[in-house]
Amino acid sequence: MEWMILPLKRYAHFNGRSRRKEYWMWILFQVIVGIVLSFIDAALGLGGQATGTTSAVPGSVAAAGNLRGGILSNIFSLAVLLPNIAVAVRRMHDIDRSGWYILLPMVPVFVAIFAVAGSAASGNMGVMVLAGVAGLAALVCSILVFVWYCTAGTPGPNRFGNDPKADVPADLARTFE
Repeated sequence: MEWMILPLKRYAHFNGRSRRKEYWMWILFQVIVGIVLSFIDAALGLGGQATGTTSAVPGSVAAAGNLRGGILSNIFSLAVLLPNIAVAVRRMHDIDRSGWYILLPMVPVFVAIFAVAGSAASGNMGVMVLAGVAGLAALVCSILVFVWYCTAGTPGPNRFGNDPKADVPADLARTFE
């Protein structure tokens, strides 16, 4: 449980390094809390797709999946936004990369958004092709960042700090103290 809430203890701490275990246990914690909050939202009628109180057009993307959360789910998402960014930046630091790399998938996304907006205004299909290529680039960049999140950290100290594994006791019995 300690690993799951460690990013909350380091709420907006963007310096240093975070191990894979810290990052992925944080993700697991959010998934578990998100599922529980979705059930609570639905049970209390606080909104969300599960309650059937959606205003989405039938057959639309919003109606096809649970893209809208309830009040509690949305509050939780906002509350963990900074820890999400901070732990992702520290995870990049652990593999000796700048934290700015977490924004890498966003560059092609913005290109695609502006291309689609330009295409809608001009009716030019060439711009739609650019949007498709940018979307594919965003997918490739997202996969690359995911692989980096799964990559083992730099052994020993790097330019972002000491190895976080150096603080972990080697004795398995001491792990559960």
